[in-house]
Amino acid sequence: MNMQAMLKQAQKMQNDMMKEKAIIDETIYEGKSSLVSVKVKGTKELVEVKIDADSLEKEDIEMLQDMIVVAVNEANKQIDKDTEQKMGKFTQGMPGLF
Repeated sequence: MNMQAMLKQAQKMQNDMMKEKAIIDETIYEGKSSLVSVKVKGTKELVEVKIDADSLEKEDIEMLQDMIVVAVNEANKQIDKDTEQKMGKFTQGMPGLF
């Protein structure tokens, strides 16, 4: 394979990677934990928190804080999994690239 063909192939792969990453970045992932649900963009930007206030009592604030952490972490894990699935074909075992 000549050098020009290799460069062209690398540019195509880079463009494909950028398209996949843009799709992930704009996707909204939802994490849930009992009374709490959160929505997080693929960039890991928290965009929404919903709390089931009807089921909440004043003394449950500490538990609610823990549930928010669990829900956000669940959404972030979904982002990581989706990123690995979609970007793994480009990185081929190079951890930490995205």
